[in-house]
Amino acid sequence: MNGPDDKLPGIDFSTFVLSLSHSALVHLGDATLPDGKKSELNLPLARQTIDLLGILQEKTKNNLTGEEERLLDQALLDLKLRFVEVSKGK
Repeated sequence: MNGPDDKLPGIDFSTFVLSLSHSALVHLGDATLPDGKKSELNLPLARQTIDLLGILQEKTKNNLTGEEERLLDQALLDLKLRFVEVSKGK
């Protein structure tokens, strides 16, 4: 349970994109879990999260600020490239 000093970051589009990106990295085995342990590779969940970001990109087209659009585009590009790298190394 959170204490009175624990504050969650504000929620906005960028935070949402970064959260999904981090989830994909966890499933790709590139990020640690909240308990500090290394995550296990789970390509189907990584692919699903990347696909969710793709849907988000499609559905928000022409409705984002330039900064939000660049963040989403870059996150998707980086995750897709990393997915291919990890898939080939499996």
